Amino acid sequence: MQEEMIEQLNRQINLEFFSAYFYLDVANYYTAENLDGFANWFSIQEREERDHAFFFIRYLQDNDCEVRLSEIAAPHRQYAGFEEPLKLAYSHEKTVTQRIHDLYDLAFTQKDFRTMQFLDWFIREQGEEEKSVKTIGDKYTLFVNDQKSLYMLDGELKTRVYTPAAPADGTAPAALA
Repeated sequence: MQEEMIEQLNRQINLEFFSAYFYLDVANYYTAENLDGFANWFSIQEREERDHAFFFIRYLQDNDCEVRLSEIAAPHRQYAGFEEPLKLAYSHEKTVTQRIHDLYDLAFTQKDFRTMQFLDWFIREQGEEEKSVKTIGDKYTLFVNDQKSLYMLDGELKTRVYTPAAPADGTAPAALA
């Protein structure tokens, strides 16, 4: 694996851990606002992002490459209402998607087919990530003026449970296999 790819995969590890911090911050915000369902959804999202970071770590380790952990920026901010974290989460997922695409493009350019295969799972995963957070934001926008519907949405989000990533089609990253 070329050094540039190793460096970019290490940067992705940092981004995945930042994603976990960001979602933990959002979960804490919703907890403080007594929106336990929203808090639950983002707490589970935080766990998934940590999983993703470890997939990249394990991939580098399995390929005898150095893992270089770096400082993770603190995400804490003051949110201007319930909708802002949803919009920020969607924007963040789009950023992560672009980073995954950039990694894939680099792997393609370097003819690093093993890394391309590893990233295939993340390409699919990011499509799901964007869609799920956008759907929550869209539902929030739809129900923002209907407190009963907003209460029901919060209840729906409370039912989400953490399930470690394990695609049925056998396309999991090497770290999951």
